[in-house]
Amino acid sequence: MKVSRRNFFLAAAAAVALPASRRAAAALDYPTRPVRLIVGLPAGGTPDIYARLIADRLSERLGQPFVVENRPGASGNIATEMVVRARPDGYTLLMVIAPNVINASLYPDLKYNFIRDTTPIAGIGGSPFVMVVNPGFPTNSVPEFIAYAKAHPGKINVASTGTGNLTHMAAELFMMMAHVDLLHVPYRGETAAQADLLTNRVQVMFDPVPSSLGYVRSGKLRALAVTSATPMTDLLPGVATMKEFLPDYEVTGITGISAPKGMPDEIVDKLNAAINAVLAEPRIKARFAELGSVEVTGTPADFGQVVAAETAKWAKVIKFAGIKAE
Repeated sequence: MKVSRRNFFLAAAAAVALPASRRAAAALDYPTRPVRLIVGLPAGGTPDIYARLIADRLSERLGQPFVVENRPGASGNIATEMVVRARPDGYTLLMVIAPNVINASLYPDLKYNFIRDTTPIAGIGGSPFVMVVNPGFPTNSVPEFIAYAKAHPGKINVASTGTGNLTHMAAELFMMMAHVDLLHVPYRGETAAQADLLTNRVQVMFDPVPSSLGYVRSGKLRALAVTSATPMTDLLPGVATMKEFLPDYEVTGITGISAPKGMPDEIVDKLNAAINAVLAEPRIKARFAELGSVEVTGTPADFGQVVAAETAKWAKVIKFAGIKAE
């Protein structure tokens, strides 16, 4: 049977358009079954709390369960590799945490490239830190601390929750920018680090705000500065920002949601819109504020830019300090 040139091109155009229409239909129906949100940390930490708050509200908004799965281990690499290898269909998502932007430079033999092998969906929030000292330490401000540290190089112990952890990176960034030499003392977790800080075995720590807030309010620790871009007047009134003394210093533990590489744009956009709507809910905004979170919302591209910038930032610190993974 002869096919006219016009009919041939119409048929060809329809064939090209078909996959796009199917993708749009799939996005319209998505999700049709439970979605897994993988968290590379144990339950109970701030990123896990964020994940559960978001998952609960996404379940309500999108009509299918969003189930949080904790897969801790290898500084988040186990969870990340699991998501990178999953099908890019929107049913396996990753809770992005600070190690994702640090590990790219800390681990030279990763089996994936985080920026290349994931699809950014949405930022959720940033968790600032607070520089705290034991009350017996003879300084009351960041300039006084820097002057004391320069007069006593290598004599001040700075605690962290482990080599390569953001508590460690925040301290190394401070040392790099303030040109001081502190002795890094890594601990296995928050409790052990804080215990030695409270008893003056170590003198200073860059700690997540929620973790130190009670100690600061009770006078058991002294806050010298917060690492956010703006003061945290609701939680830590009167505490300066580190940027007032070191203008380019800012540290927030970024959190967000990503997916495997190749996720359809339609599903990415649907998830981004739903997540941003959740973050705009007054109850969620209030809860995130209680946890000291700063806003990191926007488009998928916005979140991708944040991930890229943070990855480059910590690569410089790791190279400068010569940090190696344990």
